[in-house]
Amino acid sequence: MTEKYLTKDGLAKMEKEIEYLKKDKRIEIRNRIAEAIKLGDLSENAEYHDSKDSQGLNEAKIRELDDIIKNVVIIEDSKNKETIDVGCTIKVELNGQESEFTIVGPSEADPSSGIISNESPLGQAFLGKKIGDKVEVEVPAGKIVYKIKSVQ
Repeated sequence: MTEKYLTKDGLAKMEKEIEYLKKDKRIEIRNRIAEAIKLGDLSENAEYHDSKDSQGLNEAKIRELDDIIKNVVIIEDSKNKETIDVGCTIKVELNGQESEFTIVGPSEADPSSGIISNESPLGQAFLGKKIGDKVEVEVPAGKIVYKIKSVQ
């Protein structure tokens, strides 16, 4: 299995989510299944089938989170690094406008907030670059060129 990058906060959120799924959500689904069984004929019981589907999805999510947690690599806070790596926050310039990105693992990415995955095309393009470097990224509209202003 490949390494999964998470910040300490991201790991804490994931551990809290898995705890909820294993305890509260499982009990909630179990109760829904029990109520649906009381309704009778299971072959045509939509509530029962819906509850069983929910149970399957919940268990799949638990397995997914367990796998991530077992293979987690904690992203250490980086201060004044020379080259961009996972965990860095960078300031870049594009067409005279500055933007800020934080590079994290895919489980924590939120591109609309400037939190990008190290596996995304943009994240991959920044990795290993330094202040002053120009980074070309291919997007559907063509190529865009970012200039790296700072790395933290």
